[in-house]
Amino acid sequence: MIEVSHLSKSYRDLKAVDDVSFQVQSGEILGFLGPNGAGKTTTMRILTGVLPPTSGTVKVSGFDVFEQPLEVKKRIGYLPENPPLYTDMTVRAYLRFVASIKGVPRKARDGEVDRVAQKTNCTQFIQRVIGNLSKGQRQRVGLAQALLGDPEVLILDEPTVGLDPAQIIEVRQLIKSLAGKHTIVLSTHILPEVTAICQKALIISQGKVVAYDTLDNLQRAHAGAATADGQTGPMPSLEEIFLKLTSA
Repeated sequence: MIEVSHLSKSYRDLKAVDDVSFQVQSGEILGFLGPNGAGKTTTMRILTGVLPPTSGTVKVSGFDVFEQPLEVKKRIGYLPENPPLYTDMTVRAYLRFVASIKGVPRKARDGEVDRVAQKTNCTQFIQRVIGNLSKGQRQRVGLAQALLGDPEVLILDEPTVGLDPAQIIEVRQLIKSLAGKHTIVLSTHILPEVTAICQKALIISQGKVVAYDTLDNLQRAHAGAATADGQTGPMPSLEEIFLKLTSA
């Protein structure tokens, strides 16, 4: 579904992304992890066609992100770290506007707006002006716009930032429920979120991939040394693996 091959992005002397390769299969949820400045957001912007790479290729459903950008954009819903909201519009007007940009037929727009508003718990403030919403409410509107048009692929950059604990649980459950129907790349600083939601994790540090596997395989690969009777040592947490790989 998503194929990233030898992706690099340089800004003069700084190599923000350095020879990154990975694949995400249809219906999978991939947790994309890394410390601040590791290259996560740059990679996600390249995946969505916002930034061009210096070298390498990205394909979504077989379409090249930069040779066939319109085909790719039809298949991707993107929630950036700072949702692209128009603060002078009501939530409903904004979602209708985004639905029109995404090519949702006019007759189907109201129904589609209601669908995504209900999924993201935006219905109680759908008539309010976005500029008057809390940060957590704005984040949910951002997630709603990513779901418009029912895209095959969702790229979510810190989707639970600004949410209260109850809202975080709701959004995690929503993302998990989308697995199978949608292929999801989830960037987050909250490591328990990856453990709760994702099947695989990709850890990036200083622009390079330092780990990419299922959560179980990562734990086994970084388990303590075997004991005298041949038993595997204690399984590390994802937090311990992350610190080990990114502090080197």
